[in-house]
Amino acid sequence: MSGATIADAVRVGRMPWSGLLALFSAAFTAVMTELLPAGLLPQLGAALGVPEGRAGFLVTAYAVASTLSAIPLTALLRGLPRRPVLVGTLVGFALFNTVTGLSSSYAVTFGARVLAGVMGGILWAMLVGYAARMVPVERRGRAIAIVSAGITVALCAGIPAGAALASAFGWRTAFLGLAVVAVALVGWVLWKVPDFPGEAATVRVPLRRVAVLPGVRTILGVTVLVLVGHQAMYTYLAPFVAFAGLGRTSVVLLVFGVGTVAGIWVTGVVIDRFPRVTLVVVLAVVAGAMAVLAVSGGPGWAPLGAVALWGAAFGGVPTLLQSALVDASGAGNADAATSMQTTVYNAGIAAGSLAGGLVLEGAGAGALPWTSLPLVAVALAVVVAARRRAFPARRS
Repeated sequence: MSGATIADAVRVGRMPWSGLLALFSAAFTAVMTELLPAGLLPQLGAALGVPEGRAGFLVTAYAVASTLSAIPLTALLRGLPRRPVLVGTLVGFALFNTVTGLSSSYAVTFGARVLAGVMGGILWAMLVGYAARMVPVERRGRAIAIVSAGITVALCAGIPAGAALASAFGWRTAFLGLAVVAVALVGWVLWKVPDFPGEAATVRVPLRRVAVLPGVRTILGVTVLVLVGHQAMYTYLAPFVAFAGLGRTSVVLLVFGVGTVAGIWVTGVVIDRFPRVTLVVVLAVVAGAMAVLAVSGGPGWAPLGAVALWGAAFGGVPTLLQSALVDASGAGNADAATSMQTTVYNAGIAAGSLAGGLVLEGAGAGALPWTSLPLVAVALAVVVAARRRAFPARRS
């Protein structure tokens, strides 16, 4: 699709599906690249001659590099045309996944994972803004939901499929397959995704000024609260399942995953008409689910239903917060704003995992929902209060 065709589609309100699905696939590839090693630690450790614990650092290296690179590299690349930057990150994924798939050296593999994480930091900072610029403002939330669905599909289907491929044909095949996917995506992006100019130096808003735009800090604060609360519980779901007698952890995770898929679909349908109400509802549902899990005394339909509702509600939260941030910062500042959100998001995951671990060690698995509940409740209260700037009822 040519740039003119995209522009025409935006003017008449059509959804540029081919381009958005290419961005969806880019998100899918990034999540697969980041998390696939987590399910292959025994094979990776044996092939690289290191214990599984050190093999796990390959996941950590990616996450840390992504967190540290998002803001400075986004600032450095803001003036460049958008499509070449996107293509460059995909070429990077192809190259570093190839190195990972061929390497027998832990040091080389570790370096490839760090550089892949840098690519991830750049990619996550630009995907949401890219989607927002491809559609008219009244379709912005739906476009962001489509792209964000790549994360959900990767988690629910891609990671299990990649692990199955690795079991059947070896872990190297899985990483080389990801490299092939990234190469194919380069062609798709060049064919169907429009180019947009970078920000001229004369009109570029410094990152520190983007951070103080009305509503931006509030949205970032809500992001931290929600992620810490969610991750404190989700990271240690297995010990909680054992404590509560809910059965097999894999079944509970499946229930959560199915709920997440449903939640992101529903969010995509309603987000452009009712962004504020939808966010209030999903945060209230997450808080309610935590309350049910906190007071449930054992196995039964109530805690399993709470997990399903938790998954369905949380499935829409990232899209709703990303959409609110783009609205607050403006589409032109979206890359800078989402680079901050990428860093905040990863920091929230790390802090939530740490907090949950400390609670688990000190008070036991039964205290985990009580840890998450007040954090989500505070986030909900902030959203309810911030109706003027951060979370208005309708887009201006």
